[in-house]
Amino acid sequence: MPWRDTVDPYFIWLSEVILQQTRVAQGLSYYLKFVDAFPTVTALANATEDEVLKLWQGLGYYSRARNLHHAAKQIVNEFGAVFPNDYQKVRGLKGIGDYTAAAITSFAFNLPYAVLDGNVYRFLSRFYGITIPINSAPAKKVFASVAQEILNTKAPALHNQAIMEFGALHCTPVNPHCAVCPLQTDCVAFRNKSVNCLPVKEKKIKIQSRYFYYFIIIDRKQTYIQQRIDSDIWKGLFQFPLLETDEALDENELLNNGFFSELIMNDSYEVKSVSTVIKHILTHRHIHTQFIVVNVNAEYESDSLKKYTKVELIDLNKYAWPRVIDRYLQNQNAIELE
Repeated sequence: MPWRDTVDPYFIWLSEVILQQTRVAQGLSYYLKFVDAFPTVTALANATEDEVLKLWQGLGYYSRARNLHHAAKQIVNEFGAVFPNDYQKVRGLKGIGDYTAAAITSFAFNLPYAVLDGNVYRFLSRFYGITIPINSAPAKKVFASVAQEILNTKAPALHNQAIMEFGALHCTPVNPHCAVCPLQTDCVAFRNKSVNCLPVKEKKIKIQSRYFYYFIIIDRKQTYIQQRIDSDIWKGLFQFPLLETDEALDENELLNNGFFSELIMNDSYEVKSVSTVIKHILTHRHIHTQFIVVNVNAEYESDSLKKYTKVELIDLNKYAWPRVIDRYLQNQNAIELE
């Protein structure tokens, strides 16, 4: 992993943000793309948000990309493009929490701040027999105090790296290597035979289902798109005219819906295809998506369509899309691009 061979805080920061909620195998390619496109924090700050989101496309949790871009501008404007080497100043950057600030300052500047990620939570919970649910309100303060107390302040970077690696490779969520663990004699969970019961997590919150129906209106090799601007998922990314409902609709209900009627003000249209339902799973939401491709002869463009931007079909790959739309567009049979 290339970020292990550097003490450059910019590259460490990039890796930490990209790897949030992302597997290393997937995040590595994005890290390399970002380093190539934006080799310095100034290059990232000078990029447009669309450029950043386009490069981030497919990684999910797009607020990370927007915060990354915002923080790069902070570093340039407030610190003269020099990454701050003070924990509180790093913590004050957009999108950087306690864990990321500790990781950056310890790995880049060897400052004595303990990291606290999922691997560390798991190890501390088992080793000390801590039964507080790790996703509860008081957990962070309790675990942060323990992590900071045991931190080797003479070698914080090495310590932080070691404790995370130990959790990731040895004290694993399933089938941890307890039989050969050098710490087993002092491990509360091992002595109490409660390894598989720790860490404790509170029950998950209820999953919300949302139904997204995208209308791809095609008029002579052109179509209509818009950028999401509301404070919701996928802010800043592009989409086709969207009808969102609280429950599933069949094809007849879709085509007789007031939303569609306002988009297409006459009968000169042909429904080219209606996709199968595509289920896109986010942390607390399940997005049920369908694409309705409609050919029109828009000599008369409705007022509703005038609210969108009309673009060439062959230019669709220039825009940053939510992953579910991008995957659909990758299917060359989905839309006739030429």
